Amino acid sequence: MTLPADHIRLLFGLKLRQLRLDRKLSVSELAQQAGLSVSYVTEIEKGRKYPKADKISALANAIQVDYDTLVSLKLSRKMEPISDLLRSKFLTEVPLELFGIDPSDLLELLAEAPTKVSAMIRTFMDIAQSYNMSVERLYQTMLRSYQEMHDNYFPDIEADADRFLSEFVPAGQVVDEPLLTNLLKTRYGVHLVHFNPLTQPELAPLRSVYRPANHTLHLNAGLTGEQRVFILAREVGFQFLSLKIRPYTYSWVDADSFEQILNNYKASYFAGAVLIRRDALVAQLTDLFTRPTWSNDAFLALIRNFGATPERFFYRLSNVLPSAFGIDQLFFYRFNNTVGKTNFRLTKEMHLSRQRGPRGMVDEHYCRRWVALTILEELQMVQQQANFEGSLCRVQLSEYADSGLQYLIVSVAHPSQTGAGETGSQENMSVSMCFAMNDALRSQMAFLNPPNDTSIPFRVVNEACERCGIFDCRERVTAPTVLQKKRQFASLKQAVSQLM
Repeated sequence: MTLPADHIRLLFGLKLRQLRLDRKLSVSELAQQAGLSVSYVTEIEKGRKYPKADKISALANAIQVDYDTLVSLKLSRKMEPISDLLRSKFLTEVPLELFGIDPSDLLELLAEAPTKVSAMIRTFMDIAQSYNMSVERLYQTMLRSYQEMHDNYFPDIEADADRFLSEFVPAGQVVDEPLLTNLLKTRYGVHLVHFNPLTQPELAPLRSVYRPANHTLHLNAGLTGEQRVFILAREVGFQFLSLKIRPYTYSWVDADSFEQILNNYKASYFAGAVLIRRDALVAQLTDLFTRPTWSNDAFLALIRNFGATPERFFYRLSNVLPSAFGIDQLFFYRFNNTVGKTNFRLTKEMHLSRQRGPRGMVDEHYCRRWVALTILEELQMVQQQANFEGSLCRVQLSEYADSGLQYLIVSVAHPSQTGAGETGSQENMSVSMCFAMNDALRSQMAFLNPPNDTSIPFRVVNEACERCGIFDCRERVTAPTVLQKKRQFASLKQAVSQLM
């Protein structure tokens, strides 16, 4: 694998620095013996300069190694993780600038403390392997962090969406399937073909496949109208924004680079912005928030008004609420559940609150008092009793037992539109938007202020059964083993302290 020039400079500098330290030489001593200036040797060790052949020979003689050993890209064993990092795609494919990191600063950090950084990198690699973290999952985690850094609001994409609407959508006209279909065919030369998931079951999990060679977008014939419109708008986003490095399947089959993940997000954000226009959404949310009471039916009607799936609507809310209403202490999550099963899977999350909320946990049971789970249980019950095929909306005021933090949580549950689960059983999902209870929220949502709505259910909740100290909880499904171990360890520490 060919390394970039800056990585080669860094590797050479790291090796020179380590060999100098092994020989117990200071920078000034090495510079004097090699006939070079101290500042020049320092620049070499920091990976900023790569010496010419005659200077390499002088350095090799000063530290008593042969020329080939010094120029070899092989590092000592304790710095192998740094070498592995430089040879990986991470530094070349991840746009560190997005996270406010100057790549040169990172390289300088590696040069300043190579042994410590090496140990840290090895630790991260071991953690990733222990939890079987795939490259795709790492990229998705990085994307989520990027979204959270910016409150999931990107004015440049909003501006692109406005430019698209002014250019291609007549005033007063909605962005619908015929408009998008015509635009893809006539403007961008994209052919639309449908595939049948019944006759091609191996493709059933996918909503679309794009073939760049012949500009063909293959659509799953089993999609709902809302799903189909979003995928068409997303494809327009790829074309309008000229996003060449992109995934070709939706949902993911694999990801070759972080840029693919990022561009997919940009196209999806664009689609949400043109389908759920910011001004219209702000106006209707303002009306909903100023009502004295909360209405589940009114919220479901609002989602239908925009022709969106609940998940897409909640995601658009996360774009608009921080910038338009100052409501930025919020988080979003999605749970899936197989009908007839009692396990719940957290399949998507995004935290803008920087506070406690549901997070992916390994081998633990989420609190059964969360409205995101109780609404799935309720949906399953009405499906069995009345052949119900619609959506449910429920709201809950939740207070965490340990911290006292309160959240207003709006949750919508509906049959999963991706088809059946792994066993062929029906899948349901709930998507929830959670708002930290604070003055900013109360100033925008009139129904949260007395003497207005007092009918919103209130429940004390916790993170997981294994961590929960509510011992009389009727919803508990397993013992508080993590909490018990924590308390046992605290008692042990106290006993040792008293003994000492």
